[in-house]
Amino acid sequence: QVQLVESGGGLVQPGGSLRLSCAASGGIFSINAMGWYRQAPGKERELVADIASIGSPNYADSVKGRFTITRDNVKNTVYLQMDSLKPEDTAVYYCYAVVETWSGTYDSSDYWGQGTQVTVSS
Repeated sequence: QVQLVESGGGLVQPGGSLRLSCAASGGIFSINAMGWYRQAPGKERELVADIASIGSPNYADSVKGRFTITRDNVKNTVYLQMDSLKPEDTAVYYCYAVVETWSGTYDSSDYWGQGTQVTVSS
């Protein structure tokens, strides 16, 4: 039942900005960590940033100072503000959430968004 829906990707010139959003819905008891991964062609999927329910964001070294992760616990939404974008940031970005559910029994699992393409090019 849990779904994560992403939006905000697109084509941008180097030095530009994009803001990604990811909203979770369906059968949610609570959400712990939320975050973003990305995967470029021919590369492994890598963690970009994550954030706990009360804050404490973490970032990959490659995006520190340029990207900002935030979350809205009321809307069950996580955001990724991307500034000073570089061609190396080109990838499919996937959001994830550690979601606690209750359907007769308690469970905690990772859920993933569908992915959104970010392309940084002149």
